[in-house]
Amino acid sequence: MRFAALTTALLLLIVALPLSGLAQGTPDDQIPAGSILNANHFTATSKMANLGGGVLGNRSNGSVLGLDTIPNWSSYFYEPGFDSFGNLQFTWQYTMAGHSPLQSSDGSDDEWTGKTTTIGAPLIAVNVDLRNADGSPRFVNGKRLFQDATKFVAPVLSSPVFSKTSYSSSEDPTQFADAVSRAEFFHKTSEDWHTLLKPRVGTTRTMVLLRGTYQFALNADGSCCALILVNENAFVGALFPPTATDTSTVMGAAENAGDIRTRDISTFLFNNVFLFSGTPSNCCVIGFHTYDTEPGDAANGWKEKRYVMDYASWVSPGIFRDPTFADVAPLSHEMTELFNDPFVNNGTPWYLAPNGLCQNNLETGDAIEGLPNAQFTISLNGTNWHVQNEALLQWFAGVSPSSAIHHAYSYPDTTVLASAAVSTTVNCK
Repeated sequence: MRFAALTTALLLLIVALPLSGLAQGTPDDQIPAGSILNANHFTATSKMANLGGGVLGNRSNGSVLGLDTIPNWSSYFYEPGFDSFGNLQFTWQYTMAGHSPLQSSDGSDDEWTGKTTTIGAPLIAVNVDLRNADGSPRFVNGKRLFQDATKFVAPVLSSPVFSKTSYSSSEDPTQFADAVSRAEFFHKTSEDWHTLLKPRVGTTRTMVLLRGTYQFALNADGSCCALILVNENAFVGALFPPTATDTSTVMGAAENAGDIRTRDISTFLFNNVFLFSGTPSNCCVIGFHTYDTEPGDAANGWKEKRYVMDYASWVSPGIFRDPTFADVAPLSHEMTELFNDPFVNNGTPWYLAPNGLCQNNLETGDAIEGLPNAQFTISLNGTNWHVQNEALLQWFAGVSPSSAIHHAYSYPDTTVLASAAVSTTVNCK
């Protein structure tokens, strides 16, 4: 197994987690429920002077060859900038999910131009079983440390990620990530160009974690758990399969059972489970998107198999200081980034985002997360949902004025980013 690297590790030190307020005799890995209230929340992608305005290419290069994976298409933009090695380049290739809204590179209309693409989208709840170091079930105050994620499946399916509502970028109600894609290519698309998710509920899986790889906070009634902090290495090891036939990991079991397929975008949903790097003070990653790679076989023509996926945690209100960073905000971030960068390899010129992030990839949520107006509220199915505003392709490409909807650089709130990114030096130094 090889899963795509989580580029740009956004596991920044926030605040030391306060350990006061716990009763004497409390386990040393139990923390107060409010311990990460002021922590920064990040998602990860697995993790020079302006030389002139960028230009988007108007042709599609087709899909990436030799892969057994989701529908995808490629194109390019022109913008002077430095790559990761400090080399100046002008042309930047990108690949996105779905089918192209542009003409083919040979000048003919792409077979799918102006058409709707529907991609299977299994939603898999992942319960977390916190164990003792010897692997035996763990109890605190007589209650089992077991975190249930299944109760959030129905709400997530009713959210804007999977359910349709109205957006200015679409004549018809649509899903959130599709609405952002349409905003980017608003003046290139026809009314029926969409990339839609067809959700289905997959078999619930359980991730077993041993004491020493996690910390936890109990609910007010003493039950598990208000939140769980997990070492990122332990989490990755329990999620991704080491071999194609492995069924001991969450994703390996789902692949071998046929619950997820190479033509799917698969979501692994957790309940207030956040990741830390090294020590719990380096918290919190709330989600990432990447893919698991497995070898091809005779049945698929020996094509490399890529299982495109995202991990996202449901966030209950009050976990973080920002009340709008809740429910499906992390999932909306990851799904939209996945649409724009499914194989986590869309490079861009280095940029310094308004939130202080220095990065060089097409991760649409990263440039906005943490800003005061990062989230956008959508009322749907009787609930106020919180999705994240996303940076548009034109922002990364330095296109000025923007060729997106309303000349915008962000969406759905077109006021979050007022101007295009300015190409800078490696690591913004």
